[in-house]
Amino acid sequence: MPITVKSPREIELMTEAGRILEIVHNELGKALYPGMTTKEIDELGEEIIRSYDCIPSFLDYNGYPASICVSVNDEVVHGIPSPHRFIREGDIVSLDAGVIYKGYHSDAARTHGIGRISKEAEELIRVTRECFFEGIKYAREGNHLFDISAAIGRYAESRGFGVVRDLCGHGIGTALHEAPEIPNYEMNRKGVLLKAGMTLAIEPMINIGGWEVDWLDDDWTVVTRDHSLSAHYENTVLITENGPKLLSLTDTSEI
Repeated sequence: MPITVKSPREIELMTEAGRILEIVHNELGKALYPGMTTKEIDELGEEIIRSYDCIPSFLDYNGYPASICVSVNDEVVHGIPSPHRFIREGDIVSLDAGVIYKGYHSDAARTHGIGRISKEAEELIRVTRECFFEGIKYAREGNHLFDISAAIGRYAESRGFGVVRDLCGHGIGTALHEAPEIPNYEMNRKGVLLKAGMTLAIEPMINIGGWEVDWLDDDWTVVTRDHSLSAHYENTVLITENGPKLLSLTDTSEI
């Protein structure tokens, strides 16, 4: 599948999709509390998405049964919301969400601490976010795709964390997952040349322990093999002639 370069009109639509998704994440982050069910998180997320006349990207995507992926503690990604699963003081909760606005997707993820969390969990969440910003230093026209991958992986490993290798970021546009795939670790080749107008979902998934993961019997939920904590941070990114533009995050002071 070729990598699509978006037109100015497509970029305008994706920018709005990203703006709405940032609101969704901000509202969900404020709503979390100990004792909330993961299903309640999902229902609130879908309600907010639809209030902006958008469609949840994830609902029924390849059979996924919810609008928000809610992954708790050692769950890396794709946790399925449940009315029987409660988030608790000390948990870390990763929320992955996407919206479709007039046919165009945005995709972003955040990890939140519930109440007081351990110092190790705080550091994991912080470093995972920092990995993203280390990576997008290289998300510039004229650089190569795997410059981003290498920067993410080096930063995480330099701080003693494991970088998930079985899952990766991706292109995004009229489909939720477009070419190219974007690993979060160093490759032995350069990858494609980045061009203005490309749109990428860059998403470090970082573990306190090793990088190995397993899939649960639901065929969706990915967990760390050693049951260590995992965090996830993602934004939809536009490559421009002047560097990266974050479509799902307003505060770009770290670029």
